[in-house]
Order: sequence, then C-alpha cells, then structure tokens
Amino acid sequence: MTPNQDIRVLVVDDSPVSRKLLEHALAEAPYTLVFAKDGADALRLFDERPPDLVVADWELPDIPGPELCRIARIKFASAYTYLMLLTSNSAKKSIAEGLAAGADDYLTKPFDTDELRARVGVGRRVIEMHREIEAKTKALALDARTDPLTGMPNRRAVEEWSVKQISGAVRHGYPIWVVLADLDSYKPATDLFGHGAGDAMLQAFGEIIKKNTRVSDMCGHMGGDQFIFVISHVTRENMNLVINRLRDKIANHDFSFHGTALPLFANFGLAGSEGGERLELRTMLQQADADLLEAKRAAQTRASEPV
Repeated sequence: MTPNQDIRVLVVDDSPVSRKLLEHALAEAPYTLVFAKDGADALRLFDERPPDLVVADWELPDIPGPELCRIARIKFASAYTYLMLLTSNSAKKSIAEGLAAGADDYLTKPFDTDELRARVGVGRRVIEMHREIEAKTKALALDARTDPLTGMPNRRAVEEWSVKQISGAVRHGYPIWVVLADLDSYKPATDLFGHGAGDAMLQAFGEIIKKNTRVSDMCGHMGGDQFIFVISHVTRENMNLVINRLRDKIANHDFSFHGTALPLFANFGLAGSEGGERLELRTMLQQADADLLEAKRAAQTRASEPV
C-alpha cells in the first residue's frame, strides 16, 4: 500500500446514531468505510479482509472493545491494523486496560469531530509508514535473493526453494532433479575481450535458461560461470531430452560482442531421483558437480581428438 491509496476503516458500534456520526466525520478521502454492529460482525469482516484502521466502541453487545482488540492482535497478527477505542469512561485505569489489550489509541465520548479526524489522521500516517517500511523490507529481501547481473535467483534463493521442493519430492514420491550448467565459453570470451564480454555472455545464457524453464521449476545463477536448474515431475529419460534441447538452443543462439560473433557452449551435470529415495540438496549438488566434471572431461577429450 502506498500513501496515495485509500485506507479501509472499520467502524464497530451497535448504535445507528453513533455509526452515522462516525460516517459523517470520516466520509472523505482517503478513507473507505465499512461498518459492523458488534464484535462478531467485526471479526467476520476481519476474516474477509483485515481493515487498515478500526474505530470500535468500548461497550459492544457481545465482545467488549478491549477484548476485540486482543482477539484481533492474536488472530490477525500477520496483518497490521491500527486499533482505536471509543469510550465514555475517561478513568486512567480503564484507558490503560484498553491500551494493554492492543489498542493504539482511544477517544472519549461524546467525541469532537475535529479531534476524531486528527487522531484517525495519526493512525493513517502510522499505517502509511508501516506499509512503506514493509515494502522496503520486501524489496531488500528480494534484492538479497537476486543476482544483480542476470536478474535471476542467486544461490541463496535457489537453495531455499530447492530444500522445500526436495522435501516435497521425498514425501510424495515424485521425480526431482538438480542440473548444474557450466558456461565453458565464458572464460575464452573474457580472455579475448575482457569482463564486459563475459558479463554479456552470462546475461545471454541466463535469458536462454529462463525462457526454457517451466514456471513450476527453478533456475538460477550460482556464481561465476555456473548456473543451476531444479526440475520436478520429469523422468530421467525425459531429463536427457530436456538437457539436449537446451544444448541445441544454446548452440543455435546468435551471440556477438561489439560486432564479433562468439560461440556459446556449456556442459551439464545431472543428479536426482525418479522418486522414492531420500535426498538432500547438498548430496545432489555434489553428485551433479561430479557428473559435470565428467562431462567437461569428455568434451575436452573430443576436442583433442584428430578430425
């Protein structure tokens, strides 16, 4: 939510007169008002969509206002809501009770319209600040899991996702595979044209991988010239087809740097199971890495053989 968006305000009061007064006081942007006649009705609206701000009467026919605050804080802890109580009791002990129950603010009845708007305005600013911090936190978390060069998930993100996926494969018995890809053309390009060429090649390779990875699977940049795929619900025979199809896509990709055409070529290592085995990501990565080394040795042997 951004500061320019409407704020959803839930008014909880069993008195039609009080609800109308509150509606009149708050019936202007940036507030969208919804109404509840009692605590149960308010909690039902919370279930449908937690409001941004609540103005609740202390004396409700079923659930006292402080208890409503307490329930909302416990049951809807993941959604931040600013809670305000309206009370005819100005005793400090009672007010302290309401604040201890989870209320952010209170206002004594009968309320002054300007004061109500001012206090709700304070709540609005707190909500907007909270949402801004939340958005920045999410953005930082995303940055921490994204490779800045390729825009792909980094090793941390891939490993977090893979552990969950592998656990599901072990539990439900479906195939799961880890594929490591080593972009062998990266070092020759860097040696000849510098790191700019190498970076451009990594980005091109990453785009090819992303375009050929299903939404239900994961691909990422492990660092350097190494990439990873985690693929599920595919037999080993079909995994060989997947890798060969990807190898063809890479070989047929027209890549050039500053007008010079450069070839793309990569080796692949595969590890995993068609289901029923107990697997761990660390072991799968070791096995895929060993398979990748074998593939590289085989490629070097073919390259050294006379034509």
